[in-house]
Amino acid sequence: MADQQALDEVVEFTSGLIRIDTTNRGGGDCQERPAAEYAAERLAGAGLEPLMLERTRGRTNVVARIAGTDPSADALLVHGHLDVVPAEAADWSVDPFSGEIRDGVVWGRGAVDMKNMDAMILAVVRSWARQGVRPRRDVVVAFTADEEASAEDGSGFLADEHPELFEGCTEGVSESGAFTFHDGSGRQIYPIAAGERGTGWLKLTARGRAGHGSKVNTENAVTRLAAAVTRIGEHEWPLRLTPTVRAALGELAALYGVDADFEDVDGLLRKLGPAAKLVESTVRNSANPTMLDAGYKVNVIPGEAVAYVDGRYLAGGEEEFRATLDRLTGPDVEWEFAHHEVALQAPLDSPTYAKMRAAVEEFAPEGHVVPYCMSGGTDAKQFSRLGITGYGFAPLKLPEDLDYQALFHGVDERVPVEALHFGVRVLDRFLRTA
Repeated sequence: MADQQALDEVVEFTSGLIRIDTTNRGGGDCQERPAAEYAAERLAGAGLEPLMLERTRGRTNVVARIAGTDPSADALLVHGHLDVVPAEAADWSVDPFSGEIRDGVVWGRGAVDMKNMDAMILAVVRSWARQGVRPRRDVVVAFTADEEASAEDGSGFLADEHPELFEGCTEGVSESGAFTFHDGSGRQIYPIAAGERGTGWLKLTARGRAGHGSKVNTENAVTRLAAAVTRIGEHEWPLRLTPTVRAALGELAALYGVDADFEDVDGLLRKLGPAAKLVESTVRNSANPTMLDAGYKVNVIPGEAVAYVDGRYLAGGEEEFRATLDRLTGPDVEWEFAHHEVALQAPLDSPTYAKMRAAVEEFAPEGHVVPYCMSGGTDAKQFSRLGITGYGFAPLKLPEDLDYQALFHGVDERVPVEALHFGVRVLDRFLRTA
């Protein structure tokens, strides 16, 4: 069992990491090194020998290995990223990089995404060192840079240039799973991620004939782009149920006592009420236009217009995704991947999934554990290049008035102290037995 010092340290480390501004705006301007040094120092204090690795100066990753008691067992990767998305201080109730602890809550950017999990990992590892605990299997701990952008300086760099550090790792755990989802009727659901949609961020380029804004122009690049963007934004994608999503629907249907009618998934989602939020974004591929860039003066028709689209596709759905974009963009607009990563699936019948479920149920016996698929993506995509199967498991027990999913990249990001304590206990229980 995690000791009292671990419970104190997880709060201290969450606040301390938040105070280190690791804002990643894309374009390589982030500096994770101070946070990496913070993590490495605490790993070294636990008797480990952390390695600090960079592809680009200041974009630092940390990796350390804890030897298990069974050398024949496969190793387990436990990873978290050190960077965070931007925060506009004027929109917040507190300084987003203050790490303020107020009324039993830790405030700041990264409190749930994902410096809380980084702190949990550090607290558990240090607790083991004090108690003389060794896990059954080797545990490789990794803190990465650049997850909030391309991961080229983080997990992608580690997987491509330092695969030897992950030798023997067959499974990994990281963010976005085992948190409390309140359905509004008293039920507490704990979704554990066993899949991710693939990432297809798209750049659309329309070309036409430049000219004066007062003249007739049937080859207007802006018009061509706008038409394509409208078609993409209004497209209704067909249902595509992966094994993880099908299992999630089945378990939720059983929980709510409704028929798991896979012939009418939209009808089933309506019957699940608020719990449908856990599944509704992962029953289809998606493509949401997000950025437009065209022109430089109101009376000049530009010869080129550009848009960006956040595309996501389910496992087995990439071919459909590509073919659909070819059709929706049409002959006058070209598209390419600005960023492209695979979709993931993890087995639900694995001993590791069973042990994650058991760890949550031990400390939240009133909860209902279900599998789910993430609508977005994590560093598990890059680590999958090494044959590592990824799960989302960053446990938090949350009060009903805290909307965990809305806090991701949101204003006033925060995490209760008690949620961190729960996370340390559950993570410790799981990792000891995994």
